Amino acid sequence: MSPYYLLSLPAILLLAGAAIPADAPSGFKSTDKAYYASPDQINFVRPGLVVTITGAEIASDGTIRARLRMADPRNVPLDREGITTPGPVSLSFLIGYIPADQTQYVSYITRSRTGGGRTVQQATGENNGTWQKTADGEYTYTFFNKAPSTIDRSATHTVGVYGSRNLTEFDMGTSRDDAFFNFVPAGGAVTKVRDVVRTSTCNKCHDQLAFHGSNRRSVEVCNLCHTQQTPDPVSGNTTDFKVMIHKIHRGASLPSVVAKKPYVVAGRDYSTVVNPSPAQACVVCHEPRSVSGAAQADNWFTAPSREACGSCHDNVNFATGEGHPLPQVSDNQCSNCHTPKGELDFDASIQGAHTVPTESAMLGGVRFTIEKVEDVGPGKKPTVTFTVKDKEGKGIPLSQMTNTRLYMAGSTVDIPSYVREDALRADGPGDGRYYWTFQAAMPPDATGTWQFGIEGYRNTILLPGTVRQRTVRDVGANKVVYAAIDGGQPQPRRTIVSTAKCNACHYSISFHGGNRNTVEQCTFCHNPNLTEGAQRESWNFSNMIHRYHEEVRYPGNLNNCAQCHVNDSQSLPVAQGLLNVQNGMAPIASVPPTTNACTSCHNTPTAWRHAVANTTTLGESCVVCHGRTADAAVSKVHAQ
Repeated sequence: MSPYYLLSLPAILLLAGAAIPADAPSGFKSTDKAYYASPDQINFVRPGLVVTITGAEIASDGTIRARLRMADPRNVPLDREGITTPGPVSLSFLIGYIPADQTQYVSYITRSRTGGGRTVQQATGENNGTWQKTADGEYTYTFFNKAPSTIDRSATHTVGVYGSRNLTEFDMGTSRDDAFFNFVPAGGAVTKVRDVVRTSTCNKCHDQLAFHGSNRRSVEVCNLCHTQQTPDPVSGNTTDFKVMIHKIHRGASLPSVVAKKPYVVAGRDYSTVVNPSPAQACVVCHEPRSVSGAAQADNWFTAPSREACGSCHDNVNFATGEGHPLPQVSDNQCSNCHTPKGELDFDASIQGAHTVPTESAMLGGVRFTIEKVEDVGPGKKPTVTFTVKDKEGKGIPLSQMTNTRLYMAGSTVDIPSYVREDALRADGPGDGRYYWTFQAAMPPDATGTWQFGIEGYRNTILLPGTVRQRTVRDVGANKVVYAAIDGGQPQPRRTIVSTAKCNACHYSISFHGGNRNTVEQCTFCHNPNLTEGAQRESWNFSNMIHRYHEEVRYPGNLNNCAQCHVNDSQSLPVAQGLLNVQNGMAPIASVPPTTNACTSCHNTPTAWRHAVANTTTLGESCVVCHGRTADAAVSKVHAQ
C-alpha cells in the first residue's frame, strides 16, 4: 500500500458508514456502492472502470498491438498498476477475424482442453503480453501471440479486452468492463461485422451480462470465442454462440431434454432453465433493427441455417432427414421453403412458423373495458357496466365467449379477500355493452376505495379443416378500475411493480390459462390472507414472486430490486395500514408487512430472529435502520 493510501484511509473508514448523501455523485446508479459514498471517498478512490480500445494494428511479422485507455466513469485516467490511482487493473485480450466466406470469428489464440476422454482446441484470450505506457491512462499492449503468415489483411479483425479493477480494500467491490475494436489490417473501412443481437437486448433480462468471473459483459466480446472453433470437451457440445444460447434459453422444453437427454455445457446442466417468454417469440432476443440498432437484426428470418434452427429444433437430423421432409446437406436450400414471411400464420415461413398463437392475425381479438361501477357502498351490490368487443370494435355476444368473469375486492389499502362472479349471463342491448349486478353484497363495514376487474377469453379454431388446425384461446387483456365508497376521489392500490417491467422478461405475462395478464389483476387473489395446502403456505403476491425468482435460474441480479420494483417501492417505510400476512410455513404465522417483504427473500433463521427482535406491540421498527436515509437503507445494503 502506498503512503498516500495510508494517510487517506482513516478518513475513508470513518466515512464508510455515512448515510445516503443528499446529492448522490453523478455517474453511478443506486445499485452501485459508490452511489452512497461521500464526495471525499469518490474524489479519492474514483471508483469504476471504463476501458476503451482506441486503435489496433498487425505488423508485417504478425505482431499484434492494441492501443487503449483506462479511466473512471468521469473520464479521469487510471494507473494500470494501481500506484498513482487506487486499485490495480487486470486485463485480458482476445483477437479474431471473420474469414471472407464465413460470418463468424476465427480466433488467433487457442488452447487445449481435456475432459470426458477427449482433447479439444478452444478459442481463448491472453494476458501475458507486454505493456507500454504512452500517457496517463493510455497504454499500448503487444500480444504474446502473433497472427500467422497467412493472415488475410483485407478481412475484418476485432480486438476484445475484458477485466477488472480491484477496489475491495476501499469497500467498493470490483469494477468491471469490456470493450472491442473492429479494424482492417490493410486499412480502409470495416464493411463486414458480426452484429445480430446487441448487449442492451440481453440486459433487459440479465440486468448486466456477466460471465466467466463476471468480466465478459458484452455480446461482441462473447462472439470472439463462442464459435464453432470452441467445443466443450466433456459433453462434446459446441459452444458456438447461436447454438449454445438457443439451447440454454429453450432449456427444459428442448426436444432432446424432453426426451431425457440433459443439456450440459462446461459441467453445468441447463436442462432446468424455463424461459419466461414463449419459445416462438424470437423477437424477445432478436429485436428489430429499429429497436436494437443491430445491423443483422433480421438474420433470424432472412438467413436460416441448420445450426441455428437445429439448436432449438434439436430432434431434427438434417443428415438423414429425420424430423424433416428431406435431408439437408448444406444451408443453400433452407430459404427455398423457409421464406422470411408467408401468407398464413403457422406456415413453413420462418415468421409464420414462429407465430405466438395468441398473437395470430387470424384471431378476432377480445377487448374489454369497464365503463363504470355504480352502487358502491356498505352492504350494497355494485353494478358494473362493461364492454366486450373484437379488435375491429364490433361487439362480441357473450354466447361466443368461453369465459367472462368479474372481480370485486377492497379496500385497496390492502386487500383481505375478493369476490369473483361468472358474468356470461350479463344483460345488454346487443352492441357489446353489458350490465352485471354482483350477487354478493359488499361488507356492511366496507370503507375506502374498492377495485373491480374483468377477465375472459373465447376459444377460436384457426385454419379449420387443414393439417394446421388448432384451437387458440383468444384472451382479453385484464382491465381494473377503482371506485370510492363515499363517491370521492378513488385511491388505487399502491404500485409496487408494473406489468411493463414483468414483460421485459416474460414478454406477455399470462397465468391461469392466460386469464391473468396484468399485475393489477393478480392482486385480487394473491392477497395477504391467501394460503394453500395443509401447512397454509402463503401465496401473497410478494411472497410468491420473491420465492419464484429466487428458486428459478433468475437471469438478473437479485440484489437489483429495481429491476422489478417501480417508484423505489422496495425502500422503507412500507405503506401505512397494510395487513399481516398469514403464512403457516413461517416461524410466526401472522407476519407483519415489512418483516414479510424482507424475509420472503432473506428467509433465514438469523433474518427472522432479527425481524422479530425489532418488532413489539407498538409495531415494527425496521425503518430506523433500513429507512431511505438510514445507514443500512434497503438500496444501500443491496448495492454492488
